[in-house]
Amino acid sequence: MLASLIQNQEGNDIIAYGGVTFVSALIQHKLIDEFYLFINPVAIGNGMTIFRELDRRQDLTLVKSTSFECGIVALNYEPKRS
Repeated sequence: MLASLIQNQEGNDIIAYGGVTFVSALIQHKLIDEFYLFINPVAIGNGMTIFRELDRRQDLTLVKSTSFECGIVALNYEPKRS
């Protein structure tokens, strides 16, 4: 229901912040046209991934990367178009 509502809307961008299940569902339904991934300079061993629920490969194209003095790197990707 949410997927069809979002796909049929025209207009401005939607920014979605959410947990693993929510974001994974958006990815599965191809509702994300830009990814912003932030890499922090800390190794935690394991954690939750937004990509665990994917049932197929999702190739991405790097659009931009930005590094900050604190060591964080912001990566901006778009899904590869076939």
